[in-house]
Amino acid sequence: MRVSFKAVLRAAALVVAASSLGGCSFLGMNFGMAQMSEKECLMRAMYFESNRSSSEGMLAVGTVVMNRKADSRYPKSVCGVVGQKNQFAQGVLSRKMTDSGAVLAAQMADQVMRGARHPGVRNAQHFHTAGLRFPYNNMHYVLQAGGNEFYEKY
Repeated sequence: MRVSFKAVLRAAALVVAASSLGGCSFLGMNFGMAQMSEKECLMRAMYFESNRSSSEGMLAVGTVVMNRKADSRYPKSVCGVVGQKNQFAQGVLSRKMTDSGAVLAAQMADQVMRGARHPGVRNAQHFHTAGLRFPYNNMHYVLQAGGNEFYEKY
């Protein structure tokens, strides 16, 4: 089945609009939105944390989220991982997605939910904006993609 770009964009707009309605609690906090699916939480992390035009960067962010989900030190759900305080962009679960990057994020989230991973990320569970440097010696960089640098901690 072939879907037009306009249809996908309309669907993404409906998801965004629906997420701003209701008053259900999410992760025990009231964000004034309906509870999100794992895919939407992943999509939002990929949208807000990577260069919105970079499928590689989105895949890398999605891989980090899934690496954390698989680790017992982190929550066991995608939404739990993405919703952890001070771990992802401020407002990642509440801000509006306003451009066509949401369409790419939805496509990439589908791929990650089906098992796609960025091979360059390996076991990394952390990233920061590319170009920043920190004085720590426990950061082993494995990839730069989508405006971020991904690293493992030793």
